[in-house]
Amino acid sequence: MSHVPSFLRMRPARRGRGHASRAVLALALLSSTWAWSSRAPQKVLRIFFVDVEGGQATLFVTPEQHALLIDTGWPGNNGRDADRIVVVAKKAGISKIDDVLITHFHNDHVGGLPQLVARIPVGTVIDHGDNRESTDAPTVQVWQAYQELLATKKFNRLTVKPGESLPIGDIQATVISSDGTLIDHPLTGAGQENASCKNAEQFPADQTENRRSLGTLITFGKLKILDLGDLTRDKEMELVCPTNKLGSVDIYTVSHHGWYQSNSPAFLNAIAPRVAIMDNGAEKGGTPSAWDTVEKSPRLENLWQLHFSEEGGAAHNVAPEFIANPEGPDAGNYLELTAWPDGSFEVFNSRTQNTKRYPAP
Repeated sequence: MSHVPSFLRMRPARRGRGHASRAVLALALLSSTWAWSSRAPQKVLRIFFVDVEGGQATLFVTPEQHALLIDTGWPGNNGRDADRIVVVAKKAGISKIDDVLITHFHNDHVGGLPQLVARIPVGTVIDHGDNRESTDAPTVQVWQAYQELLATKKFNRLTVKPGESLPIGDIQATVISSDGTLIDHPLTGAGQENASCKNAEQFPADQTENRRSLGTLITFGKLKILDLGDLTRDKEMELVCPTNKLGSVDIYTVSHHGWYQSNSPAFLNAIAPRVAIMDNGAEKGGTPSAWDTVEKSPRLENLWQLHFSEEGGAAHNVAPEFIANPEGPDAGNYLELTAWPDGSFEVFNSRTQNTKRYPAP
């Protein structure tokens, strides 16, 4: 006998129309519950937001088991970040990462690549071109490590430009930004005037690798997922002012770990995500001003965080059920998003073992 949730168990009732109405309602609710659970065998996109302590490592696994990893976390730490990536890859049934996309050459994004390729095969590494930040020692160091890896020919290298599509197979991935340049025409369905640009704050040009981040818009059926790495506010404004070249999205990987150098109000008002996921660390990311901007974006249903932000404090962190790693010793908990082509999705918190579902709009 199949299990019936307690909220659907019918109580004895008086005869008549009220009893019949309750029966119809219970059957309708039960049918809806079965309908959601019956979708599991269908084609789904799985996205794992790996905890790399304020860096980035986001693993996409397509319905055909094509694996795309955006960034690889930090170097050092006895291979901690590479180990965590391999753990979630195994959970997804993946024994090879087909594509690793490096957003830019800062050590919290590319530093873990040497340790990763020592643990799991990698097919192609996708980047924005050469490192442009030659005065920052840690950046130069990880760039040199990348050059040494390229010389081993353990993987292929692919450099891409805005407007190009990535060869990811059964998902569409469009390059939005790369090496300081952006798409020059609005995407399909975008191009509307952005009223938030009027009197909006203007930002000076960033001089680091952040502004050169390789950003992508990933489309799976009706679902749109935006990941711009650490793209800075000056470049965000070019994407959405005076017209919005991106349109609205469903899932937003919060740029720059939720730091103030990204996430301008005009930008968040333009992309208007349903759900935002912040890959911050306990002591990195989650700036209160940026947190506020994300939280106040017009369509936002929930913000999820990989960590409780010490900088944010009680006033600028979400409720505990939306945080993978609360205050206290690091446990490396991850968030997993499962998406269906109709635009519905769900988010699973590995710490709480609970899932929140978001129906198709």
